Amino acid sequence: MAISSLWAAPPALEFSYRDDRWQTSAGRREAEAGLAWPLWLPGQRNARGAAVDADVELSQAAVQAGRLHFAGLVREAAWGIAAQKAEVDLADAQVRSLQEISDDVRRRVKAGDLAHADALAAQSEALAAQSAQMAARQRLSASLSQWTTLTGIALAPDLTAAPVVDGAAVSPGGAHFTVETHPDARVAALTVERARKRLDVVAVTRRDPPELLLRIRQDMPGRGESAQNSIGVGVRIPLGTASRNQPLQAAALSELDVALTTKQRTEERLAADAAMAQSAVHTAEQQLEAERQRSALLRERATLIERSFKAGETPLPELLRALAAASQADTSFARQQVALGLARARFQQSHGILP
Repeated sequence: MAISSLWAAPPALEFSYRDDRWQTSAGRREAEAGLAWPLWLPGQRNARGAAVDADVELSQAAVQAGRLHFAGLVREAAWGIAAQKAEVDLADAQVRSLQEISDDVRRRVKAGDLAHADALAAQSEALAAQSAQMAARQRLSASLSQWTTLTGIALAPDLTAAPVVDGAAVSPGGAHFTVETHPDARVAALTVERARKRLDVVAVTRRDPPELLLRIRQDMPGRGESAQNSIGVGVRIPLGTASRNQPLQAAALSELDVALTTKQRTEERLAADAAMAQSAVHTAEQQLEAERQRSALLRERATLIERSFKAGETPLPELLRALAAASQADTSFARQQVALGLARARFQQSHGILP
């Protein structure tokens, strides 16, 4: 039923026929055809129009919220690929470094400067690094496959141009963000509005719509007599009863109560998510600085020990331990860089910002 229609419901066709074939058989018969048009109750048309408008607004808001939720999946997948790429790059660098050391040790073993056991140890470390490299590449390939399945795009996402978001720039209580502007909060608010409009419809629809009746009747008094035609106009007015209205009103009130509760819970959840996301960004920034300093210190230490090893002043096991510690620090630093990027992406997600 369209709200622009003149009628509250589709018209109905009536038809009846009677004769005295099984009684007197005097040739009397009667035929009647009619149409019934349901009429709008006072205020019902406007109330239903408002309810339809609320449904349209809610569906549009739900589409926007769905886009945001999908953007969250894309963000998580993109930064997951970034993490795997960082591990592959570090694994490649580790393989190159250990292979160079293995080649250097092999030459020094041939020259008699080192024992054969040192060559075996260096080669073992290089092979372990190659194994870790292949595992990292396999994980990256799996992440790329998941990315393609999710987005339909074969190319890996480029996050180098991702904007940097300062966690202090936007806060739940700041001028740039309010919970009510979040798509999920808007859906919850419009759900409440729709429930109220439906309650308004129930309030103005206390009974079934009245009907305007138009009938055409033909009477045949008997054989040999002329037919008599007549036109009739009538109104049918249903009466509302408590047994009809109370269940409808109770259902509408229950829907409104559920919508109000959901709205409150949604706003509380969004405010908590935004606060946690802001805190996560600040923590990730501090951890990144600590990991950067640690990585720089251990990399400098490994460089000094490598020079000492080449000068014959440091044994191979100590060099391998220093390189392993530096590699772990580099890995932690790279992971923390990705963690900070993901924290910022989640911060934007919690504030309802699309990529």
